[in-house]
Amino acid sequence: MSDGAGGGRAGGAGRGGPRDGHPGGPRRNEQGRERNRGGAAPRRFSTSAPSQRKRVADPARLAAFEVLRAVATEDAYANLVLPARIRDRGLDRRDAGFATELAYGALRGQGLYDAILSRCVDRPLDQLDPAILDALRLGAHQVLAMRVPTHAALDETVGLARAVIGAGPSGLVNAVLRKVAARGLDDWIADLLEGVTDPAARDAIAHSHPEWIVRAMRQSLVAHGRSAEEIGMLLEADNLAPVVNLVALPGLGDLEEALASGAEPGTLAPDSAYSAGGELSRLRSVRAGTTRVQDAGSQLVARALAGVRLEGRDTDWLDLCAGPGGKAALLAALAAERGAELTANEPAPHRAELVRKALVAVPRDAWSVVVGDGRRYARIPADQRFDRIMVDAPCSGLGALRRRPESRWRKTPGDIAELTILQGELLDAALAAVRPGGVVAYVTCSPHPAETIAVVEDALRRHPAARLLDAGSAIDGVALAPLGAAHPMAGGSTVQLWPHLHRTDAMFLALITLDAGTPAQTTTPAQTATKG
Repeated sequence: MSDGAGGGRAGGAGRGGPRDGHPGGPRRNEQGRERNRGGAAPRRFSTSAPSQRKRVADPARLAAFEVLRAVATEDAYANLVLPARIRDRGLDRRDAGFATELAYGALRGQGLYDAILSRCVDRPLDQLDPAILDALRLGAHQVLAMRVPTHAALDETVGLARAVIGAGPSGLVNAVLRKVAARGLDDWIADLLEGVTDPAARDAIAHSHPEWIVRAMRQSLVAHGRSAEEIGMLLEADNLAPVVNLVALPGLGDLEEALASGAEPGTLAPDSAYSAGGELSRLRSVRAGTTRVQDAGSQLVARALAGVRLEGRDTDWLDLCAGPGGKAALLAALAAERGAELTANEPAPHRAELVRKALVAVPRDAWSVVVGDGRRYARIPADQRFDRIMVDAPCSGLGALRRRPESRWRKTPGDIAELTILQGELLDAALAAVRPGGVVAYVTCSPHPAETIAVVEDALRRHPAARLLDAGSAIDGVALAPLGAAHPMAGGSTVQLWPHLHRTDAMFLALITLDAGTPAQTTTPAQTATKG
């Protein structure tokens, strides 16, 4: 299992990036025991007893451990916790990359590593102290999937355990990780797959995803016109650290500073770049908010909405679910160029504050932030309807598993069933709030057909005046190159982006208009829902 994040030092102090492969066969020591993963060089184990090993924790490994603990005990998000831990520990760029790879890789690989660890521990894993289990996951990732010398991985993980958990647990960590290190990752996977015949179950083990997500992703591929045979590539892409995308807000920012710092021009979205890594807040344009971190898929769906040609008025835009403000900032900048105004609606006050901060670089007369349940727009008077509406609906986030490494283990099928009701209500509200001839973009960061195609089809049935547009042509019209992401549907097309094909989050886009001269009609639950 290989993770593309960060890297770290190529040698020295036990640092290393993701392991590139596992060529060759197992090596044995003079006692006949297997001692490596099948690498080209002999593996070295520490000869010191645990009591003689270091008693301090390496700062990069300690930062990664603290992230895993926060995820487990505080229900935290790794991508929000990690930057603070990196600053707290004073990590330089290389060590920050190492800590990122270690924390994210251990979280992504948790299912697979736990399956391996269960073969090496003499009790059920749920009977271990959770802190010990997190230390073992970090050690397993170093041993099996990073270019860290085995002796360094063991010594440093034992030192971490001794420093933050205790001397007794450090002995257990040492013994278990020696067993883990006795075989390579490919050998472990082959052992775990022995006797497993169901394809989804095999993919779940090999690619460290919950089995229900594997089945959902396979179904999603087919629903959006792809082959189910792509499932392996999709799951592999979920396990690669995403490249950080930047966008310069139109008319406000530029990428000169980012490019001078090593970023590369983006290949999908205009005014975008692929970050060279490091602490982006060091860039003045990022601190000013005129250059922002935003996935290229998010950039493209916002630009596609803004790029639809409208007849008549085009002054009033609405972002119905604006928090935390990434798409709102890009839409507001585009609106400002045309003399339009964006209303950014967000139901949660604390997230509305994030939206205000995201919009601070955009001229103040081009936007406003309001707090309230987006479903209340179903009752908007006809003379106050909007020309363009973005419905970036709350969703399962199955399309962003690579960015949120812990999320795959938190999601359940029941989450989707609950979300689809809200998604339908929000889309109903948007279709009631858009003027005839205007356009609604329905967007999710999930490819699941229940959250995408089914929501759109149901809404079209409920709204006789609504008509699906050609989202494929719309997104290709704003992209730097044709994406080949369109899927024909109901007289138009929808768009589904994929990590393994486009190097973006798995963003879904449908563009819907109301035929001019036809009054909006709805018999939807949005009319009876409790309004905020």
